[in-house]
Amino acid sequence: MAADLALIWPEIALVLFAVLALMWGALRGQDREGPLLNTISAAVLAVIGVAVAFRGDGAGFNGLLQIDAFARFAQAVILLSAAAVLATGQSWLAGQGLMRFEYPVLVVLAVVGMMVMVSATDLITLYMGLELQSLALYILAAIRREDEASSEAGLKYFVLGALSSGLLLYGASLTYGFAGTTSFAGIAEAAANANIGLLFGLVFLLAGAAFKISAVPFHMWTPDVYEGAPTPVTAFMAAAPKVAAMAMLARLVHTGFAPVLPDWQQIIAVLSVLSMFLGAIAGIAQRDIKRLMAYSSIAHMGYALIGLTAGTTLGVEAMLAYMAIYVTTSVGAFAFILSMQRDGQPISSLSALQGLGWAQPGRALAVMALMISLAGVPPFVGFLGKIYVLRAAVDAGLVWLAVAGVVASVIGAYYYLRIVYLMYFTPAEGALETGKGWAAPVVLALAALAMVAGAVNLLGLESLAAMAAQSLVY
Repeated sequence: MAADLALIWPEIALVLFAVLALMWGALRGQDREGPLLNTISAAVLAVIGVAVAFRGDGAGFNGLLQIDAFARFAQAVILLSAAAVLATGQSWLAGQGLMRFEYPVLVVLAVVGMMVMVSATDLITLYMGLELQSLALYILAAIRREDEASSEAGLKYFVLGALSSGLLLYGASLTYGFAGTTSFAGIAEAAANANIGLLFGLVFLLAGAAFKISAVPFHMWTPDVYEGAPTPVTAFMAAAPKVAAMAMLARLVHTGFAPVLPDWQQIIAVLSVLSMFLGAIAGIAQRDIKRLMAYSSIAHMGYALIGLTAGTTLGVEAMLAYMAIYVTTSVGAFAFILSMQRDGQPISSLSALQGLGWAQPGRALAVMALMISLAGVPPFVGFLGKIYVLRAAVDAGLVWLAVAGVVASVIGAYYYLRIVYLMYFTPAEGALETGKGWAAPVVLALAALAMVAGAVNLLGLESLAAMAAQSLVY
């Protein structure tokens, strides 16, 4: 037991911190302690995010958890992105009277669930981590209780999330019934016999996981929840949970259902194509930048699924690198959205960006770098991310999928370039304020700089993703 507990010391540390923070906030008062706890929580997540790179590897709790390079990579991205979101959202929440002590506590608990998800090697452990993450996110989406849009967002996310959890549980029960075990290793042994019942279980498990990454046709909640939830919550949902769900899905199919690769490869390929094209086409009509980012995330999950569809070590490597790049650009973009204000009030209309290139050239330049990277235009890092997943598809013989990815990318580039057009080639409707706080401008600048400087060697990301992929795909 001592060895098992030592293996999961980061999760234990975060749970203890969350409990202590909850008690401290309840005793001291939410209005007074919210900003302090938020700052401390961001620092704790950032420190542990660096520290997980040095945690030991091994299997724990009789094979319920597996800590390896793959888990460490995903956990580091989750922790650092959550820390960045907490830091950038603090001034926005304070300005809206929402900087309650419960907010950082819920974020920390959601992160613990995500860390369990990416290291789970058993369906029961996977579900426990998934539900811990989901329950915290349901509350966060509706944390602005007096706001109708936020309450609607929380309700929609809860109802559809409960449906997806039901699908995943049903798939887990079918899998257990036909495999006789919930362990990924045992499921792989049973799957080698090509049991048709296990394939039905796989379909339901994939449906539940697809909801968590908002892949089409399980994307219905995404635009409304992104628009209705408080912007810092939207920023969090667009980053860390997507990495956790994608890593969970990768471990499930490559460890538990590796013998039936051709079967799950077809399903994920369909999810990928539908997500890419719906995200690219539906985003064109959006006039709200938060809804635009919702459709952008749907499309980008489709591109990441291209790497997973390949079913190879190179495919997992490409998927991990792509997710790290996407999270960096997404956090940077939301850092800008959080700073968008007019007359002291948050604003998310695309028309507010008109003339920004001339009024605030430095800020507009950073936004342009992020948008062009999201569009996949060379030489920015986003282009390299798409090249990696497309190359993985071609190497796996899925040339048609790579071609579909290129076509969808060209379509989706329209709405990213439209933002650049609005900033530099249209007259301003009114002055756009910069907002308060230092964190959002710093994160925006760092994310934009990474998209430019990383084009040289991806800042070492490729080698880290390669080691993570090799530890998962044997």
